[in-house]
Amino acid sequence: MATTPPESPSSRRKSHHMLLDEAIVTRHSTRLFLPKEVPKSVLEKALKLAAHSPSNSNTQAWRLYIVTGKALDRLTTALKQEASSGAAPNIPPLPEQFKPWRSELGKLIYGEGWGIPRDDAEARRHATLRNFEFFGAPVGVIVCMSKQLPGVSAMSVGMYLQTFLLALTDLGVGSCVQVSIAGYRDLVREKVGISDDLEILCGVSIGYEDEEMNVNKVRIGRMSVDDTTVFVQD
Repeated sequence: MATTPPESPSSRRKSHHMLLDEAIVTRHSTRLFLPKEVPKSVLEKALKLAAHSPSNSNTQAWRLYIVTGKALDRLTTALKQEASSGAAPNIPPLPEQFKPWRSELGKLIYGEGWGIPRDDAEARRHATLRNFEFFGAPVGVIVCMSKQLPGVSAMSVGMYLQTFLLALTDLGVGSCVQVSIAGYRDLVREKVGISDDLEILCGVSIGYEDEEMNVNKVRIGRMSVDDTTVFVQD
């Protein structure tokens, strides 16, 4: 008797809307995209859903710049040139206790994902530069908030961003949040035309995932609830 082959994640996304838990578990960082345009209507639908996110005192602190087409080409070219010049991105260093997490992530992404030997420094450098190409995504997003708001307002932007990513996942669109983009704030501000009163928090790559690439099959481990949470009762 013939059996029906199981649906791929992409076909399931196209056939029905995801349940919340399915979207949360399915979403992951996409690091290589297909050369396929994301319709503006899809982006607008995800943005409208994300607008329902909670925020401190209803400040709705998020401000986004959606960069596509020639504008994205100009931005990625400038970012790659800056990163290739040896100018270090202005990103606060991780405290020592958290560095093992980054090391483990690097082993998975560069080793298992990109298939780069640990001692191949040049190949790793080229792979790192893909960050500043938005991994070939047709859409680059610059996430900002007002400098006048206190730092805790970044929590509101974070809740908005997660809702936005889950909405994109439900629509079959991949994404990757990139703090690396904010490492060259002045350049991004100039190329995108972001006003001085906004703080640049991160970038986001958005597009349709190339599901055949190993780097998109990598899944990162998560700490257990017991490791991160304390229940206080009596």
